[in-house]
Amino acid sequence: MTGQPPRRMLHEWFTAGLATAPDRVALRIGRQEWTYAELDDVARRWAGGLTACGARTVGILAIRSIESYAGLLATLYAGATAVPLSPGFPAARTCRMAAMAGIDTLIADRSAAATLPHLAAALPGLRVAAPAATPLGTLPRAGYDGAAYVLFTSGSTGRPKGAPVTHANMDSFLRYNLDRYDLGPDDVCSQTFDQTFDLAMFDLFVAWGAGAAVVSTPPQVFTALPEFLASERVTFWFSVPSAIEVVRRRGGLTPGAMPTLRWSLFCGEALRLTDAQDWQRAAPGSMVENLYGPTELTIACSAHRLSDQSAELAVHGVVPIGTPYPHLRYRITEDGADGTEGELCVTGPQMFPGYLDPADDQGRFYDGDGVRWYRTGDRVRQLAGAELGYLGRMDRQVKVRGYRVELDEVEWHVGRLPGVERAVAVAFEAAGRTELAVFYVGTPGLDIRRPIAAILPGYMVPRLCHDVDALPHTANGKIDRAALAARARDLLVGEQVARA
Repeated sequence: MTGQPPRRMLHEWFTAGLATAPDRVALRIGRQEWTYAELDDVARRWAGGLTACGARTVGILAIRSIESYAGLLATLYAGATAVPLSPGFPAARTCRMAAMAGIDTLIADRSAAATLPHLAAALPGLRVAAPAATPLGTLPRAGYDGAAYVLFTSGSTGRPKGAPVTHANMDSFLRYNLDRYDLGPDDVCSQTFDQTFDLAMFDLFVAWGAGAAVVSTPPQVFTALPEFLASERVTFWFSVPSAIEVVRRRGGLTPGAMPTLRWSLFCGEALRLTDAQDWQRAAPGSMVENLYGPTELTIACSAHRLSDQSAELAVHGVVPIGTPYPHLRYRITEDGADGTEGELCVTGPQMFPGYLDPADDQGRFYDGDGVRWYRTGDRVRQLAGAELGYLGRMDRQVKVRGYRVELDEVEWHVGRLPGVERAVAVAFEAAGRTELAVFYVGTPGLDIRRPIAAILPGYMVPRLCHDVDALPHTANGKIDRAALAARARDLLVGEQVARA
């Protein structure tokens, strides 16, 4: 794609793909598939049902079904705001999010049956939409600066925070990325993320904006990924880095195992250099990129392309997060002053307008140089060539015995020990003190503490080191560090009881 298209509403990126490739496949779920023209028809029928309801904010309680994909499009077609919800989440949490977003109408699939009664009780007057007999013709026009969708991020208080992302935010993101990746109707794109995770919007609209096919890619296919990619002829891959470990353990990272790929993208958590290199060998014809960005900055705001220089730039064995997009501004602050290492702050057209609850904005923004900046909460370091190195979450820097400890640094050192395939360090509270624990995948029963004590100061040596068959993951596919911290507390209590 060349040049700058006129500004578009989010669904107009789909209709651009429709105009380019009306008879090509837009969506494949298992053995079912829909062309662009067919998916447009389904979405317009659902949109007709939504407009008949007077829907303004639509919850989409569905997963990897035609209702989940067409429902998103239909909501945008109807000029409403989409709120993806997961049937797999606890009903109480889903009800809380629905109430916070002000959902008035619901699109649901069969998987939502257990949650529907709870939503009906929590939101009196909630309407459940059905497709209309006649497709909606002329689409109503929503505001360009209005919310296209609302997603919920984890809050430090345990209460989810609603983040509305506007049509303008997504338009800015898509303009840049459609040009960057140069996809077309012959491309087939993975769709690994649930729609409650903002990276799903990348899966869908980067593909649809180019007239490419989207193939639903549930987690179970990771166990035989090379075969899946070959059978579906996937050319564009996007997932969290943790997927690499799953594929490796199933023997899927042999050299040349994934020849159809021409792009391989990762985002959502730190990408280890060794993982990226292993993937590159398995997909030698693909460009491998590490993307970075919080939901509040619309999916991603920087990218690093794997090259021979990546190893020189890696910090603690983690691939750099790259160069921020050229249409965004960034600064690195430490204690209020600009520097070369500290918290990354970003502003520009991809920055969301603020949380649903204005109280959640406190501490997440600051005003400087006459503009509003979003504080990412991520620690970075300025590297050579305008690249940024990822040092971890600001809240992943903990104090142990008064010393600052970067948990990512502990992970890196443990991960280099013989027999360790993957290590995760967590901090947990015990008897009023902050303690460190490491969980690792690899050879059971390794002596971790002794070799680490020879490398790191005593306060950085983990109190507990424990092997696991597999690391736990959240619904979004990220490593569940909170679950590991809770497990560390239980293990320590068990040790203390055994000694008593």
